[in-house]
Amino acid sequence: QVQLVESGGGLVQAGGSLRLACKASGPTVRRHLLGWFRQAPGKEREFVAAISWSGGWTSYAASLKGRFTISVDNAKDTVYLQMNSLKPEDTALYRCAATISASSQHYRDYDFWGQGTQVTVSS
Repeated sequence: QVQLVESGGGLVQAGGSLRLACKASGPTVRRHLLGWFRQAPGKEREFVAAISWSGGWTSYAASLKGRFTISVDNAKDTVYLQMNSLKPEDTALYRCAATISASSQHYRDYDFWGQGTQVTVSS
């Protein structure tokens, strides 16, 4: 079992930045990759980024690479998502998820999910 708790969302103006955090816990947490997904109202769930606990492997949605950066702090069992140059279209519920898969961008491969943190970008 893996428990995930997100934080760091909020309201920000276009062009601003936010850093999301995902605190992970559970006896098998280190066997899982951690990823971020987002979902806006009326839209499909979208992969954002994923990372291994070593930090040696990362994956990004092509459209977001360069603005978003995923990182991990093993001492705190926390994965971060730094989001820069935010746009109104980045507005969504951002959720952290864990997968036993070696690498995946598809939400169906992720077994554990946090409740999410809302990000709203105003124009």
